[in-house]
Amino acid sequence: MTNNELQKLVEEVSLTSFHLPFKHQAIFNRRLKSTGGRYHLKDHHLDFNPLIVEQHGLAEFIKVIKHELCHYHLHLTKRGYKHQDQDFKQLLKKVDGSRFAPTVSTGKEKTYLCKKCGQKISRQRKIDTNRFVCGKCNGKLRLIA
Repeated sequence: MTNNELQKLVEEVSLTSFHLPFKHQAIFNRRLKSTGGRYHLKDHHLDFNPLIVEQHGLAEFIKVIKHELCHYHLHLTKRGYKHQDQDFKQLLKKVDGSRFAPTVSTGKEKTYLCKKCGQKISRQRKIDTNRFVCGKCNGKLRLIA
């Protein structure tokens, strides 16, 4: 999906779900790692994490778009746009947006499997399997991915 296709999609979701136009810019931002999107208060543009579309599909991405559009429309109408505000929670529920962004895999995580109990352990950094053991049963670990 290109930035132009994203812009059209955000405008369409804004009109169908909120019945209000989206008049600013929506772009992909590959630097976003732990969030699905971001609303900028000063210039009102939206950034989105392209990994959400790639790993979770369009349906989940539309929920993230609705979440960011809740911030956008509530801020412009001078209502509670923050996560803890009741206006935000009610509007998000009404339009069926996602409350939290789905987790995205950067491909850098290492997954270990305990040979004894089958527990899966995910780590950012590689660990020495001769030195470290499973925290659940003290079994040996094996790198699987």
